[in-house]
Amino acid sequence: MLTAYPGDITSMPVLGLFRRAERIRRAEPERFVLRFGGEDHAVTVKRSDRARRFTLRVKPGTGEIVLTLPKRAGIGEARAFAKRHERWVETRLESANDRIPFAHGAMVPVRDVIHRIVHRPGARGVVWVENGVDGTPELHVAGDAAFIERRLVDYLKAEARQALVAAVARYTARLGKSASRVTVRDQTTRWGSCSATGVLSFSWRLVLAPPFVLDYLAAHEVAHLKEMNHSARFWRTLRDLSPDTDRAKAWMQANGARLHAYGPAAGHRPAADAL
Repeated sequence: MLTAYPGDITSMPVLGLFRRAERIRRAEPERFVLRFGGEDHAVTVKRSDRARRFTLRVKPGTGEIVLTLPKRAGIGEARAFAKRHERWVETRLESANDRIPFAHGAMVPVRDVIHRIVHRPGARGVVWVENGVDGTPELHVAGDAAFIERRLVDYLKAEARQALVAAVARYTARLGKSASRVTVRDQTTRWGSCSATGVLSFSWRLVLAPPFVLDYLAAHEVAHLKEMNHSARFWRTLRDLSPDTDRAKAWMQANGARLHAYGPAAGHRPAADAL
């Protein structure tokens, strides 16, 4: 084995090769284009120091294709990996495009109970719940049709926030910790998160899921106030807080992606109305 020391004749070329390889790696594109389902799609490349293998995902609601790879893996390997999983990507792209908009007559879950959206253009108010003639709960939305989406998102965010704040308060009291703030957004990569400063963030779409799932996600992020990791101690803490951990995880694995199909695509801001 050749070992180069500072001042050796071999040290400068070897260092130069490493630097050149690093420059080439940094110059590699952050995206490349592949054909899926007869259409060209951009694949976003993310390198990770912690990644030990390739991970491919299609973001629900947006259809963005993201490929995470180890820091030193080549783009050629990444392309080949994505292409080998072509059918898997196409299936998830089809699901991502199968949206259920917030519009008159649409059926959407709230706390896992199906509700029918009913537009009430001449009525007073914003959004309220009534039972339909067939017994189906209905989300009644007043105002112009162009603002149904915005008004329903605002309503569901408020419902989610109320439920999450109550759940966080319940779990922090049991754990003897405190959250600095609870925020509700339309997150695409995580259902919840906990910052180093104690800010807990959640997706408003959790209000579409069964209550035990929302409670589990609240407990999950509260547990991070004690253990900022996913160690065995973290999971013990979480299971002490939430006996429904395994059931909720199984439900989210089977149904979580579907929650992104309802209403606006994640990250899209519906038309705002003036009240």
